[in-house]
Amino acid sequence: MEHTYRSEDKKEYYIKRLNKVSGQVEGLKNMISDDRYCSDILMQIKAINNSLKSLGNIILNEHLHHCVVDKIQKGDLSVIDEICELLRREE
Repeated sequence: MEHTYRSEDKKEYYIKRLNKVSGQVEGLKNMISDDRYCSDILMQIKAINNSLKSLGNIILNEHLHHCVVDKIQKGDLSVIDEICELLRREE
């Protein structure tokens, strides 16, 4: 398993974003328990999906600019297949 070094600031930022998503999921659970209107629940699900997608895009951007560039500079072109597979899985 590979690892990526992240600064403490980056880790804190990612965890803060994930805590927000966790709060949104808790809110969603409460909405379901409280028999909230389906449309309201669907809007909350959309907000959660958007939050995760936004964080995923930030991490993907950093991965491309740092990890992928570093591997290519070291001559490891297998990282291109890794990215292609990752993008295929997103669909």
